[in-house]
Amino acid sequence: MRRLFDSVGAWLPRGYTDVFRQIGFFVLADLIYELIRGLAEGNRGIAFANGQSIIDFEQMTHTLLEPNLQSIFLPTQWVIDVANFLYMNSHFVLTTSFLVWLYLWRNDSFYFVRNMFMVAMALAIVGYTLYPAAPPRLFPQYGYIDTIAQFAEVNHDSALVKIFVNPYAAVPSMHCAFALLVGVSAFRLSRHTWTKAFWACYPPLVFWVVMVTGNHFWFDVVAGALVAGLSALTAQRLLARVRPEIWSWRNAPRRARA
Repeated sequence: MRRLFDSVGAWLPRGYTDVFRQIGFFVLADLIYELIRGLAEGNRGIAFANGQSIIDFEQMTHTLLEPNLQSIFLPTQWVIDVANFLYMNSHFVLTTSFLVWLYLWRNDSFYFVRNMFMVAMALAIVGYTLYPAAPPRLFPQYGYIDTIAQFAEVNHDSALVKIFVNPYAAVPSMHCAFALLVGVSAFRLSRHTWTKAFWACYPPLVFWVVMVTGNHFWFDVVAGALVAGLSALTAQRLLARVRPEIWSWRNAPRRARA
């Protein structure tokens, strides 16, 4: 057992200590992130008022497109099933899988991407605190359909769902922010045409998913994209200058070992 432990430790890019350090960073960031999201749930009245203001803005600019987008796909059951599945699973599963792969196989680029994620979550916390907003699915009077509840039969009010979902933390859309951070990073690291094509399509697919399921306005999608952009800019222009030997982006990384 000791030999196996030592063998795995030697194979890890920077040893066990760094693995546990990175896990600790993400766990701590997620705990703070979920705590602030939970606090936003107590602002139900404000969240609905802000959600209504987004609808008013989209109506004023003639860009209230989500109900029409949903109406195109609602008659096709399997398309909605795919959208529901992607909404409930891709955000966590694909993002986590990418980060694990990145750490193990493109370790020199991992720390730049990690910093982007940390900044994105910090910006999201600010957004949820200052601007709690209800999602479109809570405004059925405007023609929005909650596809998760109606087609996947998931109860948003159940205790289990509430552990993972705060209905009043719609701005920014972190599904979209994370999709951009993962998609662009993976595209830059990909070495094959088909993988580049997949990752190029991933962010637009997530944008479509969050709107067709009634979980985000296009306004939230744009806010999520801005968060991703600001996170990348901060990681590149600020954090990478603090520790350029570790926190800079590298397109052709080497396997660093402890």
